[in-house]
Amino acid sequence: MLDPRLLREDPAFIKKALSTRGQDVQIVDDYVVADLEWRELSKTVDDLKNQRNQSSKVKPSPEVILEMKALSAKIKELDEELKVKEEKTRGLHLLIPNIPAEDTPIGSSEADNKVIRTWGKVPEFSFKPKEHDEIGTTLDILDFPRGAKLSGARFVVYKGSGARLERALINFMLDVQTKQHGYLEIMPPLLVNSDSMTGTGQLPKFAADLFSCKTGDYWLIPTAEVPLTNLHRDEILKAEQLPIKYTAYTPCFRSEAGSYGKDTKGIIRQHQFNKVEIVKFSLPENSDEELESLTNNAEKILQLLELPYRVVQLCSADIGFSSAKTYDLEVWLPSQNCYREISSCSNFKDFQARRAGIRFRRTAESKPEFVHTLNGSGLAVGRTFAAILENCQTAEGKVKIPKALIEYMGGVQEI
Repeated sequence: MLDPRLLREDPAFIKKALSTRGQDVQIVDDYVVADLEWRELSKTVDDLKNQRNQSSKVKPSPEVILEMKALSAKIKELDEELKVKEEKTRGLHLLIPNIPAEDTPIGSSEADNKVIRTWGKVPEFSFKPKEHDEIGTTLDILDFPRGAKLSGARFVVYKGSGARLERALINFMLDVQTKQHGYLEIMPPLLVNSDSMTGTGQLPKFAADLFSCKTGDYWLIPTAEVPLTNLHRDEILKAEQLPIKYTAYTPCFRSEAGSYGKDTKGIIRQHQFNKVEIVKFSLPENSDEELESLTNNAEKILQLLELPYRVVQLCSADIGFSSAKTYDLEVWLPSQNCYREISSCSNFKDFQARRAGIRFRRTAESKPEFVHTLNGSGLAVGRTFAAILENCQTAEGKVKIPKALIEYMGGVQEI
Protein backbone atom coordinates (compact mmCIF):
# COMPACT_ATOMS: atom_id res chain seq x y z
CA MET A 1 0.00 0.00 0.00
CA LEU A 2 1.01 3.60 -0.45
CA ASP A 3 2.37 5.74 2.38
CA PRO A 4 -0.73 7.18 4.12
CA ARG A 5 1.15 10.39 4.89
CA LEU A 6 1.73 10.98 1.19
CA LEU A 7 -1.93 10.32 0.47
CA ARG A 8 -2.93 12.85 3.12
CA GLU A 9 -0.34 15.52 2.32
CA ASP A 10 -0.17 15.35 -1.48
CA PRO A 11 -3.20 13.54 -2.95
CA ALA A 12 -2.80 15.56 -6.17
CA PHE A 13 0.58 13.89 -6.77
CA ILE A 14 -0.90 10.44 -6.20
CA LYS A 15 -3.81 11.13 -8.55
CA LYS A 16 -1.50 12.40 -11.27
CA ALA A 17 0.67 9.28 -10.94
CA LEU A 18 -2.29 6.90 -10.95
CA SER A 19 -3.85 8.62 -13.95
CA THR A 20 -0.90 7.35 -16.03
CA ARG A 21 -2.13 3.83 -15.23
CA GLY A 22 -5.55 4.62 -16.67
CA GLN A 23 -6.76 4.30 -13.08
CA ASP A 24 -9.94 5.99 -11.84
CA VAL A 25 -8.47 8.46 -9.36
CA GLN A 26 -11.78 9.00 -7.53
CA ILE A 27 -10.69 6.33 -5.06
CA VAL A 28 -7.95 8.69 -3.81
CA ASP A 29 -10.50 11.38 -2.99
CA ASP A 30 -12.75 8.79 -1.36
CA TYR A 31 -9.84 7.58 0.76
CA VAL A 32 -8.83 11.12 1.82
CA VAL A 33 -12.38 11.88 2.96
CA ALA A 34 -12.76 8.56 4.79
CA ASP A 35 -9.33 8.89 6.40
CA LEU A 36 -10.08 12.42 7.63
CA GLU A 37 -13.43 11.33 9.09
CA TRP A 38 -11.77 8.39 10.82
CA ARG A 39 -8.96 10.49 12.29
CA GLU A 40 -11.33 13.22 13.48
CA LEU A 41 -13.59 10.69 15.16
CA SER A 42 -10.56 8.96 16.64
CA LYS A 43 -9.49 12.27 18.23
CA THR A 44 -13.00 12.81 19.58
CA VAL A 45 -13.03 9.35 21.16
CA ASP A 46 -9.56 9.87 22.65
CA ASP A 47 -10.67 13.20 24.15
CA LEU A 48 -13.75 11.59 25.69
CA LYS A 49 -11.70 8.72 27.13
CA ASN A 50 -9.25 11.23 28.59
CA GLN A 51 -12.18 13.13 30.11
CA ARG A 52 -13.47 9.91 31.65
CA ASN A 53 -10.05 9.09 33.04
CA GLN A 54 -9.75 12.50 34.63
CA SER A 55 -13.22 12.21 36.18
CA SER A 56 -12.33 8.85 37.71
CA LYS A 57 -9.52 10.47 39.70
CA VAL A 58 -11.87 12.55 41.87
CA LYS A 59 -14.36 11.34 44.48
CA PRO A 60 -17.51 10.74 42.46
CA SER A 61 -20.77 12.41 43.42
CA PRO A 62 -24.08 10.90 42.28
CA GLU A 63 -24.16 13.48 39.53
CA VAL A 64 -20.63 12.61 38.38
CA ILE A 65 -21.47 8.90 38.42
CA LEU A 66 -24.44 9.52 36.15
CA GLU A 67 -22.29 11.67 33.85
CA MET A 68 -19.61 8.96 33.68
CA LYS A 69 -22.19 6.30 32.84
CA ALA A 70 -23.54 8.46 30.04
CA LEU A 71 -19.99 9.22 28.90
CA SER A 72 -19.09 5.52 28.85
CA ALA A 73 -22.19 4.72 26.84
CA LYS A 74 -21.28 7.47 24.37
CA ILE A 75 -17.71 6.17 24.10
CA LYS A 76 -18.97 2.64 23.45
CA GLU A 77 -21.25 3.92 20.70
CA LEU A 78 -18.49 5.98 19.08
CA ASP A 79 -16.00 3.09 19.36
CA GLU A 80 -18.32 0.99 17.20
CA GLU A 81 -18.65 3.82 14.70
CA LEU A 82 -14.87 4.30 14.76
CA LYS A 83 -14.33 0.63 13.96
CA VAL A 84 -16.60 0.92 10.93
CA LYS A 85 -14.81 4.04 9.69
CA GLU A 86 -11.40 2.45 10.22
CA GLU A 87 -12.40 -0.64 8.22
CA LYS A 88 -13.78 1.56 5.42
CA THR A 89 -10.57 3.59 5.31
CA ARG A 90 -8.36 0.50 5.26
CA GLY A 91 -10.57 -1.12 2.62
CA LEU A 92 -10.15 1.87 0.32
CA HIS A 93 -6.42 2.04 1.05
CA LEU A 94 -5.97 -1.60 0.01
CA LEU A 95 -7.64 -0.93 -3.35
CA ILE A 96 -5.26 1.87 -4.37
CA PRO A 97 -2.53 0.50 -6.68
CA ASN A 98 1.15 1.31 -6.56
CA ILE A 99 2.39 4.41 -8.35
CA PRO A 100 4.71 3.82 -11.34
CA ALA A 101 8.44 4.34 -10.87
CA GLU A 102 9.93 7.48 -12.41
CA ASP A 103 11.55 5.47 -15.20
CA THR A 104 8.44 3.45 -16.05
CA PRO A 105 7.33 4.61 -19.53
CA ILE A 106 4.02 6.43 -19.57
CA GLY A 107 1.54 4.77 -21.90
CA SER A 108 -2.11 3.94 -22.43
CA SER A 109 -1.83 0.27 -23.48
CA GLU A 110 0.59 -2.60 -24.09
CA ALA A 111 1.34 -1.00 -27.45
CA ASP A 112 3.38 1.56 -25.50
CA ASN A 113 5.62 -1.04 -23.88
CA LYS A 114 9.32 -0.61 -24.65
CA VAL A 115 11.53 -3.37 -26.08
CA ILE A 116 14.81 -3.24 -24.13
CA ARG A 117 16.77 -6.04 -25.80
CA THR A 118 16.37 -9.16 -27.91
CA TRP A 119 18.33 -12.39 -27.54
CA GLY A 120 18.76 -15.40 -29.78
CA LYS A 121 17.93 -16.17 -33.38
CA VAL A 122 14.34 -16.89 -34.38
CA PRO A 123 14.30 -20.41 -35.90
CA GLU A 124 13.55 -20.92 -39.58
CA PHE A 125 11.67 -24.04 -40.64
CA SER A 126 11.41 -25.79 -43.99
CA PHE A 127 7.87 -26.72 -43.00
CA LYS A 128 4.91 -25.00 -41.38
CA PRO A 129 5.56 -25.14 -37.62
CA LYS A 130 2.85 -26.75 -35.51
CA GLU A 131 1.34 -25.43 -32.31
CA HIS A 132 2.60 -26.94 -29.06
CA ASP A 133 -0.74 -28.55 -28.17
CA GLU A 134 -0.85 -30.35 -31.54
CA ILE A 135 2.73 -31.52 -31.10
CA GLY A 136 2.06 -32.70 -27.55
CA THR A 137 -1.09 -34.55 -28.57
CA THR A 138 0.57 -36.23 -31.55
CA LEU A 139 3.52 -37.37 -29.40
CA ASP A 140 1.05 -38.51 -26.71
CA ILE A 141 2.80 -36.48 -24.04
CA LEU A 142 -0.10 -34.05 -23.40
CA ASP A 143 -3.61 -35.36 -22.79
CA PHE A 144 -6.22 -32.60 -22.84
CA PRO A 145 -9.36 -34.80 -22.99
CA ARG A 146 -8.39 -36.69 -19.84
CA GLY A 147 -7.43 -33.43 -18.10
CA ALA A 148 -10.93 -32.15 -18.90
CA LYS A 149 -12.47 -35.41 -17.70
CA LEU A 150 -10.63 -35.22 -14.39
CA SER A 151 -11.14 -31.54 -13.69
CA GLY A 152 -12.70 -29.53 -16.52
CA ALA A 153 -11.62 -27.05 -19.16
CA ARG A 154 -8.06 -25.71 -19.06
CA PHE A 155 -6.49 -28.66 -17.29
CA VAL A 156 -4.01 -31.08 -18.83
CA VAL A 157 -2.37 -34.42 -18.04
CA TYR A 158 1.35 -34.66 -18.76
CA LYS A 159 2.27 -38.20 -19.82
CA GLY A 160 5.50 -40.18 -20.21
CA SER A 161 8.22 -38.05 -21.74
CA GLY A 162 6.01 -34.99 -21.26
CA ALA A 163 5.88 -35.51 -17.49
CA ARG A 164 9.61 -36.17 -17.52
CA LEU A 165 10.33 -32.98 -19.48
CA GLU A 166 8.20 -30.88 -17.13
CA ARG A 167 10.01 -32.37 -14.11
CA ALA A 168 13.38 -31.84 -15.79
CA LEU A 169 12.59 -28.18 -16.39
CA ILE A 170 11.61 -27.67 -12.74
CA ASN A 171 14.82 -29.25 -11.42
CA PHE A 172 16.94 -27.42 -14.00
CA MET A 173 15.46 -24.02 -13.11
CA LEU A 174 15.89 -24.59 -9.38
CA ASP A 175 19.48 -25.73 -9.82
CA VAL A 176 20.39 -22.68 -11.91
CA GLN A 177 18.89 -20.27 -9.39
CA THR A 178 20.37 -21.96 -6.32
CA LYS A 179 23.77 -23.07 -7.61
CA GLN A 180 24.57 -20.23 -10.01
CA HIS A 181 22.69 -17.26 -8.58
CA GLY A 182 22.69 -17.91 -4.84
CA TYR A 183 18.95 -18.19 -4.12
CA LEU A 184 17.84 -20.26 -1.12
CA GLU A 185 15.35 -22.93 -2.12
CA ILE A 186 12.07 -22.97 -0.20
CA MET A 187 9.23 -25.50 -0.30
CA PRO A 188 6.25 -23.48 1.00
CA PRO A 189 2.61 -24.41 1.67
CA LEU A 190 0.26 -24.24 -1.31
CA LEU A 191 -2.60 -23.04 0.91
CA VAL A 192 -2.24 -19.61 2.52
CA ASN A 193 -4.50 -17.40 4.63
CA SER A 194 -6.13 -14.08 3.73
CA ASP A 195 -3.41 -12.07 5.47
CA SER A 196 -0.83 -13.59 3.12
CA MET A 197 -2.92 -12.85 0.02
CA THR A 198 -3.50 -9.29 1.25
CA GLY A 199 0.20 -8.79 1.98
CA THR A 200 1.24 -9.25 -1.65
CA GLY A 201 -1.77 -7.49 -3.19
CA GLN A 202 -3.96 -10.36 -4.42
CA LEU A 203 -6.69 -9.47 -1.93
CA PRO A 204 -9.06 -7.78 -1.86
CA LYS A 205 -8.95 -6.61 -5.50
CA PHE A 206 -8.36 -9.92 -7.31
CA ALA A 207 -10.51 -12.34 -5.31
CA ALA A 208 -12.38 -13.37 -8.48
CA ASP A 209 -9.13 -14.65 -10.03
CA LEU A 210 -8.33 -16.87 -7.05
CA PHE A 211 -9.45 -20.26 -5.77
CA SER A 212 -10.61 -20.29 -2.14
CA CYS A 213 -11.42 -23.26 0.07
CA LYS A 214 -14.87 -23.86 1.53
CA THR A 215 -13.35 -24.89 4.84
CA GLY A 216 -11.26 -22.42 6.83
CA ASP A 217 -9.44 -19.26 5.77
CA TYR A 218 -7.46 -20.87 2.96
CA TRP A 219 -6.60 -19.81 -0.58
CA LEU A 220 -4.72 -21.80 -3.22
CA ILE A 221 -1.66 -19.79 -4.18
CA PRO A 222 -1.67 -18.11 -7.62
CA THR A 223 2.14 -17.86 -7.47
CA ALA A 224 4.92 -18.75 -5.02
CA GLU A 225 5.47 -14.99 -4.67
CA VAL A 226 2.72 -15.06 -2.04
CA PRO A 227 4.21 -17.50 0.48
CA LEU A 228 7.81 -16.47 -0.24
CA THR A 229 7.14 -12.77 0.40
CA ASN A 230 5.02 -13.49 3.47
CA LEU A 231 7.78 -15.56 5.07
CA HIS A 232 8.88 -12.29 6.67
CA ARG A 233 5.45 -10.74 7.26
CA ASP A 234 5.38 -8.65 10.45
CA GLU A 235 9.12 -9.07 10.97
CA ILE A 236 11.96 -6.58 11.45
CA LEU A 237 15.08 -7.72 9.60
CA LYS A 238 18.66 -6.54 9.99
CA ALA A 239 20.19 -4.48 7.20
CA GLU A 240 23.12 -6.89 6.93
CA GLN A 241 20.68 -9.69 6.05
CA LEU A 242 19.69 -7.92 2.84
CA PRO A 243 19.36 -8.81 0.08
CA ILE A 244 17.51 -12.00 0.92
CA LYS A 245 16.97 -14.23 -2.12
CA TYR A 246 14.47 -17.09 -2.26
CA THR A 247 13.38 -19.47 -4.99
CA ALA A 248 10.60 -22.06 -4.98
CA TYR A 249 8.85 -24.46 -7.26
CA THR A 250 5.10 -24.71 -6.71
CA PRO A 251 1.98 -25.61 -8.60
CA CYS A 252 -0.05 -22.42 -9.01
CA PHE A 253 -3.81 -21.96 -9.29
CA ARG A 254 -5.77 -19.19 -11.01
CA SER A 255 -9.38 -18.98 -12.11
CA GLU A 256 -8.37 -16.68 -15.01
CA ALA A 257 -11.89 -15.27 -14.91
CA GLY A 258 -11.28 -12.68 -17.62
CA SER A 259 -9.16 -14.66 -20.06
CA TYR A 260 -10.44 -15.75 -23.44
CA GLY A 261 -9.47 -16.55 -27.01
CA LYS A 262 -6.28 -18.15 -28.26
CA ASP A 263 -4.57 -18.23 -24.85
CA THR A 264 -7.15 -20.66 -23.47
CA LYS A 265 -6.06 -23.26 -26.02
CA GLY A 266 -3.13 -25.52 -25.09
CA ILE A 267 -1.09 -24.95 -21.94
CA ILE A 268 -0.39 -21.21 -22.16
CA ARG A 269 -3.16 -20.24 -19.73
CA GLN A 270 -4.26 -23.08 -17.46
CA HIS A 271 -6.12 -23.10 -14.15
CA GLN A 272 -3.26 -25.15 -12.65
CA PHE A 273 0.33 -24.70 -13.79
CA ASN A 274 3.88 -25.05 -12.52
CA LYS A 275 6.23 -22.15 -11.81
CA VAL A 276 9.68 -21.62 -10.40
CA GLU A 277 9.65 -18.25 -8.67
CA ILE A 278 12.47 -15.99 -7.49
CA VAL A 279 11.89 -13.34 -4.80
CA LYS A 280 14.15 -10.73 -3.25
CA PHE A 281 14.05 -8.48 -0.18
CA SER A 282 16.29 -5.46 -0.72
CA LEU A 283 17.54 -2.25 0.85
CA PRO A 284 15.51 0.61 -0.70
CA GLU A 285 18.56 2.25 -2.27
CA ASN A 286 19.57 -1.01 -3.98
CA SER A 287 16.24 -2.24 -5.35
CA ASP A 288 16.68 -0.83 -8.88
CA GLU A 289 20.00 -2.66 -9.19
CA GLU A 290 18.47 -5.81 -7.69
CA LEU A 291 15.69 -5.72 -10.31
CA GLU A 292 18.28 -5.74 -13.09
CA SER A 293 20.11 -8.73 -11.60
CA LEU A 294 16.85 -10.59 -10.90
CA THR A 295 15.81 -10.07 -14.54
CA ASN A 296 19.19 -11.34 -15.69
CA ASN A 297 18.75 -14.40 -13.46
CA ALA A 298 15.44 -15.20 -15.17
CA GLU A 299 16.93 -14.55 -18.63
CA LYS A 300 19.72 -17.03 -17.95
CA ILE A 301 17.23 -19.90 -18.05
CA LEU A 302 16.10 -19.02 -21.57
CA GLN A 303 19.67 -18.50 -22.73
CA LEU A 304 20.76 -21.92 -21.45
CA LEU A 305 17.74 -23.48 -23.18
CA GLU A 306 18.63 -21.56 -26.36
CA LEU A 307 15.13 -20.14 -26.68
CA PRO A 308 14.89 -16.77 -28.48
CA TYR A 309 13.29 -14.07 -26.36
CA ARG A 310 13.09 -10.35 -25.77
CA VAL A 311 12.94 -8.15 -22.66
CA VAL A 312 10.12 -5.62 -22.62
CA GLN A 313 9.62 -2.84 -20.07
CA LEU A 314 5.94 -2.41 -19.35
CA CYS A 315 4.39 1.03 -19.58
CA SER A 316 2.40 2.65 -16.79
CA ALA A 317 -0.94 1.31 -18.08
CA ASP A 318 0.31 -2.28 -18.29
CA ILE A 319 2.18 -2.85 -15.00
CA GLY A 320 0.53 -4.96 -12.33
CA PHE A 321 -1.43 -3.62 -9.36
CA SER A 322 1.47 -3.88 -6.88
CA SER A 323 4.32 -3.08 -9.25
CA ALA A 324 6.24 0.15 -9.68
CA LYS A 325 8.42 -1.18 -12.51
CA THR A 326 8.20 -4.39 -14.53
CA TYR A 327 10.19 -6.18 -17.19
CA ASP A 328 8.45 -8.97 -19.10
CA LEU A 329 10.43 -11.73 -20.76
CA GLU A 330 8.70 -12.77 -23.97
CA VAL A 331 9.68 -16.03 -25.66
CA TRP A 332 9.30 -16.67 -29.39
CA LEU A 333 6.42 -18.97 -30.38
CA PRO A 334 6.79 -20.02 -34.05
CA SER A 335 3.15 -21.09 -34.42
CA GLN A 336 1.97 -17.59 -33.52
CA ASN A 337 4.89 -15.87 -35.28
CA CYS A 338 5.38 -13.55 -32.32
CA TYR A 339 6.86 -13.19 -28.83
CA ARG A 340 4.65 -14.13 -25.86
CA GLU A 341 5.12 -13.34 -22.17
CA ILE A 342 6.77 -16.13 -20.20
CA SER A 343 8.13 -14.31 -17.14
CA SER A 344 7.46 -11.08 -15.30
CA CYS A 345 10.14 -9.38 -13.16
CA SER A 346 8.94 -6.56 -10.93
CA ASN A 347 10.12 -4.07 -8.33
CA PHE A 348 7.29 -3.40 -5.90
CA LYS A 349 9.33 -0.85 -3.91
CA ASP A 350 7.82 -0.65 -0.38
CA PHE A 351 4.23 -1.30 -1.56
CA GLN A 352 4.03 -4.96 -0.48
CA ALA A 353 6.23 -4.38 2.56
CA ARG A 354 3.75 -1.83 3.93
CA ARG A 355 0.87 -4.23 3.44
CA ALA A 356 2.77 -7.12 5.01
CA GLY A 357 4.67 -5.19 7.69
CA ILE A 358 8.16 -6.20 6.50
CA ARG A 359 10.79 -3.83 7.87
CA PHE A 360 14.49 -3.63 8.67
CA ARG A 361 16.85 -1.69 10.94
CA ARG A 362 20.11 -0.23 9.68
CA THR A 363 21.52 -0.32 13.22
CA ALA A 364 20.23 -1.56 16.56
CA GLU A 365 19.26 2.02 17.45
CA SER A 366 17.76 2.93 14.06
CA LYS A 367 14.09 3.43 13.41
CA PRO A 368 12.61 0.56 11.36
CA GLU A 369 12.22 1.17 7.63
CA PHE A 370 10.26 -0.78 5.02
CA VAL A 371 12.23 -3.13 2.77
CA HIS A 372 11.72 -3.22 -0.97
CA THR A 373 10.40 -6.48 -2.43
CA LEU A 374 11.03 -7.88 -5.90
CA ASN A 375 9.67 -10.86 -7.75
CA GLY A 376 10.36 -12.71 -10.97
CA SER A 377 9.08 -15.89 -12.51
CA GLY A 378 12.09 -17.89 -13.23
CA LEU A 379 10.00 -19.02 -15.50
CA ALA A 380 6.48 -20.31 -16.00
CA VAL A 381 7.37 -23.98 -16.52
CA GLY A 382 4.43 -24.88 -18.76
CA ARG A 383 5.05 -21.94 -21.08
CA THR A 384 8.72 -22.91 -21.29
CA PHE A 385 7.60 -26.46 -22.09
CA ALA A 386 5.40 -25.09 -24.89
CA ALA A 387 8.25 -22.93 -26.21
CA ILE A 388 10.57 -25.95 -26.37
CA LEU A 389 8.00 -28.02 -28.26
CA GLU A 390 7.52 -25.27 -30.83
CA ASN A 391 11.09 -23.99 -31.24
CA CYS A 392 12.72 -27.44 -31.18
CA GLN A 393 10.27 -29.35 -33.41
CA THR A 394 11.57 -31.29 -36.41
CA ALA A 395 10.13 -32.07 -39.83
CA GLU A 396 9.68 -35.67 -38.67
CA GLY A 397 7.32 -34.55 -35.90
CA LYS A 398 9.85 -35.05 -33.10
CA VAL A 399 11.17 -32.57 -30.53
CA LYS A 400 14.88 -32.13 -29.86
CA ILE A 401 15.79 -31.72 -26.20
CA PRO A 402 17.92 -28.60 -25.49
CA LYS A 403 21.48 -29.56 -24.55
CA ALA A 404 21.12 -28.03 -21.08
CA LEU A 405 18.27 -30.46 -20.31
CA ILE A 406 19.64 -33.73 -21.69
CA GLU A 407 21.30 -34.72 -18.40
CA TYR A 408 18.08 -33.91 -16.51
CA MET A 409 16.23 -36.13 -19.00
CA GLY A 410 18.51 -39.07 -18.23
CA GLY A 411 20.33 -38.74 -21.55
CA VAL A 412 17.18 -38.54 -23.71
CA GLN A 413 17.93 -36.26 -26.66
CA GLU A 414 14.67 -36.40 -28.60
CA ILE A 415 11.03 -37.21 -27.95
